[in-house]
Amino acid sequence: MAGELAFFELGVADTARGRAFYERLFGWTFSPGPGEDGYMIATPGVPGGMHGGDAGASPYAFFRVDDIEAAKARVVELGGGVDDNHDVEGEDDAQDQYGRFVLCRDDQGSPFGLFQAPTGAAPGQA
Repeated sequence: MAGELAFFELGVADTARGRAFYERLFGWTFSPGPGEDGYMIATPGVPGGMHGGDAGASPYAFFRVDDIEAAKARVVELGGGVDDNHDVEGEDDAQDQYGRFVLCRDDQGSPFGLFQAPTGAAPGQA
């Protein structure tokens, strides 16, 4: 279903420190993710991720869409913006494994993200 909260992303300066902090705070489970030092985060609710080199960043909320290209076009059509430089990075098959993530801004400049599940993922799976 389009529009549901699907994923969150935490930006931190140092992912090893960030992982230790959130493991101790919430008991979250971390596994390797896309990028050199990225992590996927398993929580009791919405799944997440963590990336480094982004000290003091606010959490990013990503909303599920069925077709990310159509959703990006609709964001622009409605007066928002799309940052195509923030799609999944890493191995050649990263999009098949993790899906696609794109950062956007609404027509007032507020940030949010779009998420398209990986090919073959069951509905509700990240």
